[in-house]
Amino acid sequence: MLQTSKRIFLTLNRTQLRKHVGTMDFGQSKPQNPQERKRQSQGGRPAKRQRIRKEKPVNEGSHDEVLLADVRALFAAQKLADTAPTSNSKIDTTPATTSETSLSQNGTGEQNGSVEKRSEEETEDPLPTPFTEIEVKVLELSSTGDGLAKHGDSDQIYVVPFTAPGDIVKVKVIRHNEKDHYSLADFVSVVTPGPLRDDSRINCKYFSTCGGCQFQMMDYPTQLAHKRKIVEKAYKNFSQLPLELVPVIKDTIGSPLQYGYRTKLTPHFDGPLVVESVPEIGFIKKGTRQTLDIEDCPIGTDVVRLGMGVERTKVIENLASYSKGATILLRESTERIPNDDPRASETPPNTIKVKSDKHTDLKTCVTDNNGTSTEYIDDFVFTNTAGAFFQNNNSILPVFTQYIRDHIMPPPSETAPKIKNLIDAYSGSGLFTITLASLFDSSTGIDVAASSIISARENARLNNLPPSQCTFIAADANKLFEQVTYPKDETVVVLDPPRKGCDMDFLTQLLDFGPRRVVYVSCNVHTQARDVGVLVRGFPQQGIAYEIESLVGFDFFPQTGHVEGVAVLNRIDVTDPEVHIKRVDKPKAN
Repeated sequence: MLQTSKRIFLTLNRTQLRKHVGTMDFGQSKPQNPQERKRQSQGGRPAKRQRIRKEKPVNEGSHDEVLLADVRALFAAQKLADTAPTSNSKIDTTPATTSETSLSQNGTGEQNGSVEKRSEEETEDPLPTPFTEIEVKVLELSSTGDGLAKHGDSDQIYVVPFTAPGDIVKVKVIRHNEKDHYSLADFVSVVTPGPLRDDSRINCKYFSTCGGCQFQMMDYPTQLAHKRKIVEKAYKNFSQLPLELVPVIKDTIGSPLQYGYRTKLTPHFDGPLVVESVPEIGFIKKGTRQTLDIEDCPIGTDVVRLGMGVERTKVIENLASYSKGATILLRESTERIPNDDPRASETPPNTIKVKSDKHTDLKTCVTDNNGTSTEYIDDFVFTNTAGAFFQNNNSILPVFTQYIRDHIMPPPSETAPKIKNLIDAYSGSGLFTITLASLFDSSTGIDVAASSIISARENARLNNLPPSQCTFIAADANKLFEQVTYPKDETVVVLDPPRKGCDMDFLTQLLDFGPRRVVYVSCNVHTQARDVGVLVRGFPQQGIAYEIESLVGFDFFPQTGHVEGVAVLNRIDVTDPEVHIKRVDKPKAN
């Protein structure tokens, strides 16, 4: 009987999670591509696969849905400004907050489930013909790094890359999405720069063509301020939480290096190849699927940039050996030797030497995906399969890992038991497990990739951590709590999932386990916000939920629109489930 009751209760919990995770749909389908329109216009009975095609759930924090949320919020704000009762007041183009635009429960600026639509009686000027050029004024930056602009008195919002608020720019209109009131446009030129733009800051000749960087024309404090807004909007648009349950976002913590920081680059070239013709070797051209030939990338570290030139030459010299296109790995690796070592006075070929008071670092570029790269973070050393994942900005890692160390423990308590155990889900090669192990009696890292676990165990050995203190398990994170049996009141869990975030089964297990504290690290603050919202709502009938202690962004990728998020949560005891449900589910403030 007890087993049956538990099974029913878990079913209810999963249903509850599906309600909050699986229904975060903005209610709009994506624009059709030309091939889809062509298939529909050819007549006849479509193939079964086409006829039953299901829309992809819109809850993954993708570029398109993040952009759409920002477009809808700006459109709603503009409509409010247009209908303001004071006839002599000017339109306020300041980006509105969530409360100002009366966002609905899914945070997309919708009113009663749909975006405010133009009145049928309204007469709208026709939209510009695609591929014509117009001038637009940029009102704000979206969380994707693109500018959101307007053309004349039109309600249509133009999405324009490589722009800053206040810029007046010439753009080429590419495609209209009239249903959602926005158009995609290519950047052509600056007509009048806004106050945040200074093109003398641009350090790359490919900027405004290459899709890698968005913000080189803006000063660094402005970039950091924008990234704080990205985190703020992520929690407004994706967490489904009332505003009062989300703490004030801390200032974004910047990278010590704004250029020359990236320890891994992967340029590529396409096939089929023509021996007489050298292919374009580089990165994707913005707004296309074409490869842009790039000889140098200033956000790469010195040795990665050196390796880029070497590998480009090798490809050109050995072009006949390639039957198709390829991706080139460029990964920095460091050998650290004492200054009194004779090799410290030598500089081998294709090596960058960095000398400090105690040691000399010999930096080389690894190009074999199955090779081994080595990185140092303060006094910690990490080896990794060169083609596998590891954080790509070594300059910020000492600050980042120290922040996690400073916030991994809950506030002091006279009644609660001492925290003794760490669980590091999605542990990779052991970054958090190893840098945090000295704070705990026992630490366990888990990762689905067996190769990562091999690296993690070797890294524990290199850092003099015995298996009794630091253990690694190769398993799916969804089965984590089947293998780890720490007392929940003495345990902290660190999460660092891929961009898609945690799935529902994992969140269910995490809530069932109920660790005292959770530190959630993410390279996608939108899926992080979604998952944190699930944890805050919790399982009230089971007495388990969480509250957010702090939220902060780290700038791992200066000059780009990306921001890493760290959320710290504490478990709370739910004594009255109905009160908790009302607290977390009440509508957002208007």
